[in-house]
Amino acid sequence: MLRRLFVAAIAALLMSPLAVLAGQPQAYDAKAFTDAQAAGKTILVQVHADWCPQCAAQRPIVGSLASTDRFKDMIIFNIDFDTQKPLLRTFNVQRQATMIMYKGAKETGRSVGATQAAPIAELLATGL
Repeated sequence: MLRRLFVAAIAALLMSPLAVLAGQPQAYDAKAFTDAQAAGKTILVQVHADWCPQCAAQRPIVGSLASTDRFKDMIIFNIDFDTQKPLLRTFNVQRQATMIMYKGAKETGRSVGATQAAPIAELLATGL
């Protein structure tokens, strides 16, 4: 009986939207963002543009860090600088290549234009 409950609980956890989002960049979704905040998750909001060289440099660094045990539970939301202007105002973003870290509902750090692994890792660590 306990084993069945345990297996059911694990399956429910794995099927939760927050578990699916962890570690994989997703397009920004207001409900998923609010749910992640309410759950106290570590959240990265990345503002990017397809034409931006800093954004292109950030992408593999964030991907590599997100695949480590330290940041594997981080939820990553992408906002397109060119097509999601209302969200730029919501997050008070002036430029592409902006990264904003949250721990739950609290903003813990912000970076604009960082393209080196060490400062990006430091930013991500603020959300742990």
